[in-house]
Amino acid sequence: MDIYKFEGGRVLEASKSLSRALELLVHWRDRPTVTLDELVAVTGWPKTTVHRLVTSLVSAGLLAPGTEGYGYRLGLTWLEYGQLVADRLDIRAISLPLMKQLCDEVDEAVNLVVADGDEAIYIEKVDCNHPVRVYTRVGRRAPLYAGACPRILLAYKSDEEIESYLQRVDLKAYASRTLTDRDKLISVLRESRRKGYTVSYAELEEGTAAIGLPIFDHRGQCVAGLSLAGPDTRFQEKDIPVLLAAARRTAEEISKSLGYKR
Repeated sequence: MDIYKFEGGRVLEASKSLSRALELLVHWRDRPTVTLDELVAVTGWPKTTVHRLVTSLVSAGLLAPGTEGYGYRLGLTWLEYGQLVADRLDIRAISLPLMKQLCDEVDEAVNLVVADGDEAIYIEKVDCNHPVRVYTRVGRRAPLYAGACPRILLAYKSDEEIESYLQRVDLKAYASRTLTDRDKLISVLRESRRKGYTVSYAELEEGTAAIGLPIFDHRGQCVAGLSLAGPDTRFQEKDIPVLLAAARRTAEEISKSLGYKR
């Protein structure tokens, strides 16, 4: 099917060529290298047509000769365009609709947090309808070691980064259960990375609890944290599995929207 529906002359010819070029590019989704003969075989088009289209794609940098002259591979222009798309993704805009759905599902506050130096900063939130709830403002900062959502960001840093962080940061208490013991914190970080989430109680404020999960980008890097937060009375041991399952689905959906693939 042609992309454009103009009739006659060069416009129709150009639209057919563009449509066919896009059809050709599909064959590189699952294969690193494709030859002209293979393209002719799967499309059924004349070899001269396939050769002309491939030549045009090579000129545009969308294809490049394969190694040792065998077939064609995707060109580096895709890398440039892919990076532009990834860099311009607005994580807040992507996350907010999904955060609202999560809040509607479990009726607990949902927060989105990113790292900023040695701190975490809350960049988006959705409040629940409970009269008793944990209030967090956008722009709030917290140390990376305290609270579920900030700590999940620290957990997914490299061991070298974590060691460097612990050498320069003073682990002070913000509430009765803030982790201030270095060895205990390292153990919790490792366990959080292994399980893929972390839970906190009374680490930033008394009577509060939170579940934090990582959000990954197209490079597989943890770029944000998603959390459910509320009074600890609603985050008892029996409540955690349901809350965790819902939050995990949301974090995975956001990651998928950012281009993350397992």
